[in-house]
Amino acid sequence: MNESDPEELADVLRLALVPGVGPRTRKALLERFGSSAAVLRALPSQLREAPGVGASLAAKIAAAREAPDAEREIELCRQSGVSIVTDADPRYPRPLREIHDPPAVLFFRGQWEPRDAVAVAMVGTRHATPYGLRQAERLAGSLARAGLTIVSGLARGIDAAAHRGALAAGGRTIAVLASGVLNVYPPEHADLAEHIVAQGALVSESPPRSDPLPGMFPQRNRVISGLALGVIVVEAGQRSGALITARHAMEQGREVFAVPGRIDERSSVGCHQLIRDGAKLVQSPDDVLEELGPLASPAPHDDGRVVHHPAELLLNDVETLVLGAIGADATPIDALVGATGLSIAQVLATLSVLEMRHLVRRLSGSAVLRL
Repeated sequence: MNESDPEELADVLRLALVPGVGPRTRKALLERFGSSAAVLRALPSQLREAPGVGASLAAKIAAAREAPDAEREIELCRQSGVSIVTDADPRYPRPLREIHDPPAVLFFRGQWEPRDAVAVAMVGTRHATPYGLRQAERLAGSLARAGLTIVSGLARGIDAAAHRGALAAGGRTIAVLASGVLNVYPPEHADLAEHIVAQGALVSESPPRSDPLPGMFPQRNRVISGLALGVIVVEAGQRSGALITARHAMEQGREVFAVPGRIDERSSVGCHQLIRDGAKLVQSPDDVLEELGPLASPAPHDDGRVVHHPAELLLNDVETLVLGAIGADATPIDALVGATGLSIAQVLATLSVLEMRHLVRRLSGSAVLRL
């Protein structure tokens, strides 16, 4: 399905807007009836045959066929520049399809790009220490420069620091909201949200003007982890929502990382518990990059090529040519000149870029090694 199927989009949205129809109930209904339109046409007695559907929910679903809510939301999105993406749409984020309870519908401000499939989530406490804020900005910036998209939740504290670090590095970042994308929460992050729209996207499974209801925060955490290859926790108390995101990541088969802190800080308790339970300890961006590679390319046509480092996705043709000529063993720079047909000045300049992106290491003045 795509934007050219307005009636089908309306039916998907009608079903998704019914209170009580979550991802699992929707899946059961679609397995029973085949499509959202068929679900909405079914009689209440037929609907109750689906697991998890009682008389009250069946009545709500049956009434949704005539409800005008879906058309109103579609028109609001059209006027406000909000994209509606269903799980049958080719624009739907590929990593999110892999989780067991993906949202039926996502609302976007900004743009999801294929390269955003190579992403890492960064989450943590709203009551961050100066140390935590510094580490979040530092790591997010370094990982963004290495080619990873930074995913977080736009919350106060660590989330905001992660987004700012990625933006400052000129990288991409995705904010997953518990509210609607036209009702930014917390409100003081409205300007930050606009910067994110310009270098990534705001995403929510709630209609655009929805309020941030308490139950939506843990629910959105599964989307944060589902969009990423791994989750980095930077400062988390014993009952932090960041630990819920880490648990979702484990259930989804994602990697979990934790940044250690002071042993006498309450905000470090959650991270230290994660490390004791097997999360990867993070001291530098390389700890994350080494664990996540090699990665399948997120190119639009899924060409199946394998990259050994996310930064390879950002290389231009000349940089790709030089990198491809470097072997697993030490490669003389003179050999690169011969293999690529470039001048010595071009090769040296390109090697400086590759070294900055942590793709190669100079062994001496005349040789280089691929990392």
